[in-house]
Amino acid sequence: MVGIICEYNPFHNGHLYHLNKVKELFPDKKIVLVMSGNFTQRGDVSCINKWDKTDIALHFGVDLVVELPFVFATQGADIFAKASIEILDKVGVDYLVFGSESNNIEKLKKLADVQLSKKYNNLVKDYMDEGINYPTALSKALMDLTDMKVDTPNDILGITYIREIKKLKSKIKPITIKRNNDYNAKELEDFYSSATSIRYALYNNSDISNQVPEYTTRFLDNKLLFINDYFNLLKYNIMINDHLQDIQTVDEGIENRIKKYIIEAKSLDDLILKVKTKRYTYNKLNRMFTHILCNFTKEEANNFKNIEYVRVLGFNNNGREIIKNIKNDIDVPIVTNFSDIDSEMLDIEFRSTCCYASILDEKDKIKLIQSEYKNYPLQR
Repeated sequence: MVGIICEYNPFHNGHLYHLNKVKELFPDKKIVLVMSGNFTQRGDVSCINKWDKTDIALHFGVDLVVELPFVFATQGADIFAKASIEILDKVGVDYLVFGSESNNIEKLKKLADVQLSKKYNNLVKDYMDEGINYPTALSKALMDLTDMKVDTPNDILGITYIREIKKLKSKIKPITIKRNNDYNAKELEDFYSSATSIRYALYNNSDISNQVPEYTTRFLDNKLLFINDYFNLLKYNIMINDHLQDIQTVDEGIENRIKKYIIEAKSLDDLILKVKTKRYTYNKLNRMFTHILCNFTKEEANNFKNIEYVRVLGFNNNGREIIKNIKNDIDVPIVTNFSDIDSEMLDIEFRSTCCYASILDEKDKIKLIQSEYKNYPLQR
């Protein structure tokens, strides 16, 4: 089996290229997708909901779609990667295929080994003590120890995947596919455009029909959701909360800056610009505000170190066979309905969906919230 870790926010031509390359490399292997749900690792909301993303993935040939829980999906790269690899390992995949700017798997493996060293961790800590943000500290520490520069997002995340595979002592073999566009570009390119640029275009009502498969377009209607749409709710949550420091990723006294600027801030971007310091990346602040939005606390986050279940969002006949083959050997429950287990992790998933659905009109809000506990996996 082949594993893919994704967000599909939204599914675009680059994702289809990646998926087709996986099929080309492994024509006889089943494909398992670990996918972020309604909130993503960049601290963003998914512009379309997780059930529609699952539908699209199944349409394009993914065999099994499982959910990366909110408590891991909205965290920094280390936690995001650890949980994703744990799920793929529990399901029993043989390969992980991910996009890479360098497309040099041996180089990434060497750098992952360096990241496992005590010397590396001490260097990262030293740089962060100087006020340098975490991603830059990682890059500088690797440069110091290896003389190799790594500052592109997919390579950095890929190194993290490989490191977590090694730490878990998993049999998963990492494979890279050359990334063919700029991950963070805001301007649309002709055919292969970044998810960032596509979301930006959708937010500004621009045409993206050339950048996404035709099947995706049927889900890009007027119910699209964007993180800026939640600003009033975020503002309210901040103003009534006297214990912001208890919220996950609200660290080092930054709650005082948030309280100082929230009243005059006119939008989320405006608030981030006012609050930001060199220690905080834009994505880290976005994740922090997502945690405030969903009232996800440090105490709750500390309760979750490992995957407690594998929640299935959708499958085809091959996916059904995967589930059948692993159900007797897997050491965590396979969840196909909300009532399958009693889980605080799953309860927080429901809370995050309620928050995600809160700005929809009443009919769509009720439908999406009920889908969390009424829906069974999509089948194709």
